[in-house]
Amino acid sequence: MMVPMSDFSLFESRQLPEWFRRSKLGIFIHWGAYSVPAWAEPIGPLGAFDPEHWFRHNPYAEWYANTIRIEGSPAQEHHRRVWGGAPYDELLDAWDPVDFDPDDWCALFAAAGASHVVPTTKHHDGIPLWDAPGTDTRNTVQRGPRRDLVGDITRATRAAGMRVGLYYSGGLDWHVADMGPLETDEQVHDSRRPKDAAYHEYAMAHVRDLMDRYDPDVLWNDINWPDAGKNFEPNGLGRLFTDFYAAHPDGLVNDRWGDTHRDYFTTEYEQGRDLENRGTFEHCRGIGYSFGYNTEEDESVSMSGPEVARLLVDVVSRGGRLLLNVGPTGSGSIPDIQRRTLTDLAAWQDEFGNVLADAGRSRLEVSGEGAAFVKALATAEGDLLAVDTTDGSDQAVIEVDGTRRTVSLPADRPGPVIIDAR
Repeated sequence: MMVPMSDFSLFESRQLPEWFRRSKLGIFIHWGAYSVPAWAEPIGPLGAFDPEHWFRHNPYAEWYANTIRIEGSPAQEHHRRVWGGAPYDELLDAWDPVDFDPDDWCALFAAAGASHVVPTTKHHDGIPLWDAPGTDTRNTVQRGPRRDLVGDITRATRAAGMRVGLYYSGGLDWHVADMGPLETDEQVHDSRRPKDAAYHEYAMAHVRDLMDRYDPDVLWNDINWPDAGKNFEPNGLGRLFTDFYAAHPDGLVNDRWGDTHRDYFTTEYEQGRDLENRGTFEHCRGIGYSFGYNTEEDESVSMSGPEVARLLVDVVSRGGRLLLNVGPTGSGSIPDIQRRTLTDLAAWQDEFGNVLADAGRSRLEVSGEGAAFVKALATAEGDLLAVDTTDGSDQAVIEVDGTRRTVSLPADRPGPVIIDAR
């Protein structure tokens, strides 16, 4: 029987790989020329604002190249005042990662309990972190860092015992497929998104090269994929997935390839929460409100180790896993706030993290009074409770299936305490 040339349903029978089923934490890395200015307005989380306000005051520092082109935006004024309105590519040349130590990064990530690491290989600014085909000198090997940063990170990730995922922006490229600044969701996802065959061929050559060189376990695309390539022709997206799965039977692709195929859904901050009840999902967010490093973020808008531990058990209790972002500085160091959060999370993982691998959504109904935090986790051995307080107090009043109880908590706990639900 002939298979339709665009029949992505061929992949629907794939089972979730065991390693990903057990994985509850991954580390996202957003690092690029945008890490040099490292500036955005920390207004709050994605999904909590009107889109028009969001784009003009975008808290994502990695969107700097777009935000500075929006007339009258605070980012544009900042760029004129601090950088003299310099062309964006001058930031690539100014990028000097003298403090970059990928082995130190990955030791920190592994200690925090991560099973896999997903670095950005090319974000929407179109600058690849390796010598990608068709980019001439506009990449980190030929300019700025003058290093294959993707290669450095993937080597260190595997050396630390973690799997490799690779982020690629197939949906936007503000250099080779620029359609003007983006100010609405409709422009991002439709009218100013490149859909043509030429951009498909350009992006496909990049993803094929990433697969050949770095052998990733996860292909993490962003925004969408050019419509012209959503088929099973020799260089189509369907062929890419076929080849990827042939080389990686336990590999995965995310859900940001348009209406084609996915192995799991992704949610981001407050956006996409309705997807969590539709199947396997991964929740991604930064320690602050930005993915790329933002000098405007301080402790007041950044999650502490205990707060991340609470988020992690919350996501797991809903049946998901967390992809927590780290945004290195332009010099290549992990910012102190982010490093402290990961170090404190590692202390919690040492004590309680072992129960999460086989934990998932429980049928217990739980709630907390006042500052009490409680989530139910189902395991093969029975239901567990993750209990904490958001104000640091040592007693939590909770209710489990209608029964009220008080839980005493150690004063020096690193985050939520895991106890038997009985």
